[in-house]
Amino acid sequence: MTVVKQTTPCNPAHISENWVIRMTSEKILFVFDFDHTVIDDNSDLYCKRLAPGGKIPQEIEETYSDLGWTHYMGLIFDYLHKHGVTAKQYRECMNEIRLTDGMRELIEHVAEKGHECIIVSDANSEFIDYILTETGLKNAFSRVYTNPAKYDAEGRLTIEYYHTQDWCDLSTVNLCKGQIVVDHKETREREGTQYKCVVLVGDGNNDFCPALRLSEKDVVCPRINYRLWKKIQKLKSESEEGNDGLKIQAQVVNWTSGLEILEFLKTLN
Repeated sequence: MTVVKQTTPCNPAHISENWVIRMTSEKILFVFDFDHTVIDDNSDLYCKRLAPGGKIPQEIEETYSDLGWTHYMGLIFDYLHKHGVTAKQYRECMNEIRLTDGMRELIEHVAEKGHECIIVSDANSEFIDYILTETGLKNAFSRVYTNPAKYDAEGRLTIEYYHTQDWCDLSTVNLCKGQIVVDHKETREREGTQYKCVVLVGDGNNDFCPALRLSEKDVVCPRINYRLWKKIQKLKSESEEGNDGLKIQAQVVNWTSGLEILEFLKTLN
């Protein structure tokens, strides 16, 4: 697995009625978010419990915004370092986070079928790499696109932007998942890989941009009751009311467990 830094029976109620994709020998690109998708928590926020009393000072909390997540986490890592938190403690903390129900089975099935899996996440490379290694899923993913993180000479965990972007109002300044997916596909095409379709599995606001960029042959899998699902439900309601605007062209497969996506894939010829 390479961390890349630039120089993102099944319940029929969860499945779009006009799904037409069939699992064939052609390669499918599966794009997974990480937090609240592959794992059932937010890996960045989970480490806040390592702070004294499990609390981060208010002056740091007030720096949080959807546009400045990476800066916010950098301040948290600095604070934890000042209070003696070590790499070993971070890793012990990550060991407490469990995989989302059914995700191991889904990922292993897709990898065994020879399709390509990538992760596009606004978390960080250190946490993702460690969790994938410990869970035995690292080799299932060909690429991980996320914010680069490493421990400096003093043992402080540091984090950088994946990239700095100003072209997408739907994304944070440090990570446009939609552009990452487009760039990945174009790179693979130049290398000779043609995808049958793209399957996007996610949960959050930052999965909305790549969802909008998918075509009718693709599929988006939003986790039910999470932000991506709510956004798609809102678009559906607006469309039914005759309002023109942003539209999801891809087929929609809703989920609460990875097993629902897996069982659906197994029913396709």
